[in-house]
Amino acid sequence: MKILLIDPPFYRLIGFYNRYFPLGLVSVGTVLSEAGHEVVVYDGDYNEDPCAMDYARLPEYYPRYLDSFGDSDHPVWLEVRRTIERTGPDVVGISIWTAYAASAFRVAEISKAIDPACPVVVGGPHATVRAEEILRISPAVDYVVRGEGEITTVNLMARITRAEPDLSEVAGLSFRKDGAVRHNPPRERIRNLDDLPLPDRTLLVHRDTYSSEDMGLVMTSRGCPFACSFCATETRQVRYHSIERVLAEIRQVKADHGTTQFSFKDDSFTVNRKRVIEFCDALIRENVAIGWECNTRADLVSEEMLARMKQAGCNSIKVGIESGSEAVLERMNKGITLDQARKAAELLRKAGIYWTGYFLIGTPGETLEDIYKTLDFMYEIRPDFASLGVYEPFPGAVMFDDGVKRGLVKPDMTEADFYATLPNDYYRADPRRHVETMTPEEFAAVEREMKERFHRYNGHWRRILNRARARTAQYVRSPHVLYTDFRKYLSWR
Repeated sequence: MKILLIDPPFYRLIGFYNRYFPLGLVSVGTVLSEAGHEVVVYDGDYNEDPCAMDYARLPEYYPRYLDSFGDSDHPVWLEVRRTIERTGPDVVGISIWTAYAASAFRVAEISKAIDPACPVVVGGPHATVRAEEILRISPAVDYVVRGEGEITTVNLMARITRAEPDLSEVAGLSFRKDGAVRHNPPRERIRNLDDLPLPDRTLLVHRDTYSSEDMGLVMTSRGCPFACSFCATETRQVRYHSIERVLAEIRQVKADHGTTQFSFKDDSFTVNRKRVIEFCDALIRENVAIGWECNTRADLVSEEMLARMKQAGCNSIKVGIESGSEAVLERMNKGITLDQARKAAELLRKAGIYWTGYFLIGTPGETLEDIYKTLDFMYEIRPDFASLGVYEPFPGAVMFDDGVKRGLVKPDMTEADFYATLPNDYYRADPRRHVETMTPEEFAAVEREMKERFHRYNGHWRRILNRARARTAQYVRSPHVLYTDFRKYLSWR
């Protein structure tokens, strides 16, 4: 069968930079290709001419996203239509995240308008936790894949072309039958990730338009053992690719795309410190010569490990600090203390690795005092870049259910709600009301102040210089990256 996998447009519709390629879709597409199907992966969110970069101000651009649904001649939606028509797929698969659920529904509707007989399958984080809702509100969606999609999708494709397919044994699948929504039992996690083939980036449409760094997205593990209440991570069990498998992917991407800067997007890259040291030793021993970044937590760094990471090419680490209030951290079930964050900041500075601190405001129960504690703590620990987010209620998270109890969050959305609501307000009972401890006007004022203070902090010339220094080796290996970074800096400013 010919299968078209689509990552719906989102950042592109509002003019923002969107880094990397849709790794999850490419992974699923690679397995389908090996099963004998003809697969095309279309990244509808790839933006060749972005104009904005300050993600703290992203919600200010969201009205453009909603406006696009009312414009039948919008160039992006016309491109989506042309791509589906030109490909002529037997099946369309669409990834869906909560923030761009409306876009996924629109892609499904376009596909059905072109060929009503073409089955539409959706998968991804939102699909995993809201399968019932999706099938209830979106008639253009036929099947929902929950959890890891590779094996479930292959099993579904083996049955989907039959006149009366028996779907009862496809674990991890939700679908309609006899007027009701059916949910098959969940699929067991893939135990050995090395059983999956290397992601085939050649499946991407217009793959030559991606930068070398865009192609450097790699997942070395799946899962997160922690239980932060604002996060809807599907599994707490961490499974790893072998170091040999990770090195093989790095070498392949480096050879095929000239990539010298990689991003390891594991939920927490340094959970297994012994494995991190072994990985770094392998990079050094085999002279792989790359730069790389990763995510971690404040309680998962040590002086020895950071020194080895720096020696192995690590030039950027992103750390979830979240709040400067112990009470808020406790409600988040973050499992770290402010002292651990202070220690991590000290170790990162000593190691000389550029680091980003992630902070979050607007969680249920947070007070004005808590928010100012976060601001003060940011200034105290002085990350090289301070990223500020405003809490958005994501289904599947403990904090989502807490928000429902507090009257801040509604448990369900209609399709019309998705098309009429700004993405940062999805599932809010009242879009003006973020927390119950402040009036909407009070929170709006402190939100504006926090964003402005963070922006001024990040704009200091020393921090901009630190960022450039961290990427010096990358500029030497790939001089065009300097030009790209300069354009991003101008957009951010």
